[in-house]
Amino acid sequence: MTAPGTRSEASAEDTDDLDVEEALALVRDAHREPRDDSTGDGAGQASAPAAQSSGARPAERHRATPWPQAREAAARAARSRARRAPVSVPLGDALGLTLAAPLDALTDLPSFDTSAMDGWAVAGPGPWQVREEGVLAGQTQPGPLTDGEAVRIATGARVPADTTAVLRTEHGRIDAQGRLHTTREMLHGQDIRPRGQECRSGDQLLPVGTLVTPAVLGLAAAAGYDTVTVVPRPRAEVLVLGDELLTEGLPHDGLIRDALGPMLPPWLRALGADVIAVRRIGDDAKALQKAVTRSAADLIVTTGGTAAGPVDHVHPVLERVGAELLVDGVKVRPGHPMLLARTKEHQHLVGLPGNPLAAVSGLLTLAEPLLRTLAAHPAPEPYTLPLREAVHGHPHDTRLIPVVLRGDHATPLHYNGPAMLRGIAAADALAVVPPGGVRQGEEAELLDLPWATAGIGVCFT
Repeated sequence: MTAPGTRSEASAEDTDDLDVEEALALVRDAHREPRDDSTGDGAGQASAPAAQSSGARPAERHRATPWPQAREAAARAARSRARRAPVSVPLGDALGLTLAAPLDALTDLPSFDTSAMDGWAVAGPGPWQVREEGVLAGQTQPGPLTDGEAVRIATGARVPADTTAVLRTEHGRIDAQGRLHTTREMLHGQDIRPRGQECRSGDQLLPVGTLVTPAVLGLAAAAGYDTVTVVPRPRAEVLVLGDELLTEGLPHDGLIRDALGPMLPPWLRALGADVIAVRRIGDDAKALQKAVTRSAADLIVTTGGTAAGPVDHVHPVLERVGAELLVDGVKVRPGHPMLLARTKEHQHLVGLPGNPLAAVSGLLTLAEPLLRTLAAHPAPEPYTLPLREAVHGHPHDTRLIPVVLRGDHATPLHYNGPAMLRGIAAADALAVVPPGGVRQGEEAELLDLPWATAGIGVCFT
C-alpha cells in the first residue's frame, strides 16, 4: 500500500475516477506541512502558476492547472522571456524556419523580357522569314528583329528587341519557301513575360513571420537570395531518467525498455526544435542537477521523476537550482503530473511523466506551444470533427485520446492507457475530450500529430 504523500506516478496516471481520492487529498493538504525535498503529492495535487510563493497554503500549492490554461501558460512563458536573435542561414538550411526580416525583391522578376513558350519570336505581321540561328535560354541578348523576321526561341530565353509576340511551335508552319505562317490569330505581346511582370526590385515579396516552405525557398532564390534572415530553431536537450530502463534487448528482471529515449528527439525535431543532446541520467539527483545547471538548451525535457516517490528528483532539483515553477500538474489524463519551470532567464524545463502516452500528452500540452512560440510559428487553427464512438470522460480533467481521421469523422483508438503506445503509433491526431466525455457523433477538438499533416517542421534525422 502506498503511503500518503508518496503516491506513485503510475497510480496517479492509471486512476480515472478520482472523486474520493481528490477529497482525501484535500483533507491531507489541510493537515500537512509544506512539501520538502522528499515528501508531498507531486503526482496528483500540483500547484497553479498563481500560487508559487513559499508562503502559499498547501491546498493552493497543489492545485493543478486546467489543460487549456496550461497550454496558454507555456506559450506565454516563451513570449515573455524569449531571446531569439535573428540569424542569417543559407537557403538549404532555412526550411521550416520563420522569416525574421521581410523578403524584398533584389531584382525585377523576370529580370528581362522572356519567352514563355518554345516557338518563334516574330516581328510585325506574317508571314516571316526565319533566321538560321536560334535563341536559347542563358544566352546573351540576341540581335533585334526587323518587321517580317522571325527567330527560333526556347522557353526562358531573352526575347530579341522589337519582338511583337512569340508564336508557339504548335501554332506555326513553314512553307516550301522557308517562310513562317501562323495557324491561328496571334495577339501583340502573346507568350512574352515582360520584365518586372511578377515584381520590381525593392518590392516586398513576403513579410516578417512567414514560414519558410519549399515554395518560399524557390521564390527567395529567384529573387536573388543566397541566404535569408530567420528566427533560429529553439535548442532542446532530453534528459532520460530512471534506473529501470534498458537501451536494447528484451525486458527482464524488473527492467523495461526505454521507449522515450528513441521517441522524444525525433518528435521534438518534428515540433521544430534542434535537439542538441540526449543524456541518460538514471535516478541520480546530483547528476540531474548537474545536467540542468550546465545545459545550454532553450528547453530541457526530462522523462519521469515528476511525482513524489523516493526517486522522483525533478521537483527537489528544481527547488535547489532556484527554478520558477510555472505549471505544476495539469488537469489532463494521461499526463497529470507534467510540469513547466523557468530554470534560467531564457531557459525552460518541461518535466514529462514517465509513462509513454502520458509523456506524449506532456509534449503536446507544454512543449509544443513553448517551442512554437520560440520559433515564431503561428498557432494552428483549432478544428473539430464528430467522433464515431462515444468516449468516456474523466469527472474533472480533460482526456487526450488517440484517433484516426476517416472522411469527416474521427475514430477513437483502443490501447490508450497512459503506459501504452500502440494507439498513438497508429493515430493521426489526439481528440480533446472535456470532463464528462463526448457522445457518439458529437464534435471534439483535435490536435494533429506533426507528421500526420505533412507539416513543414517534420524531420526525423
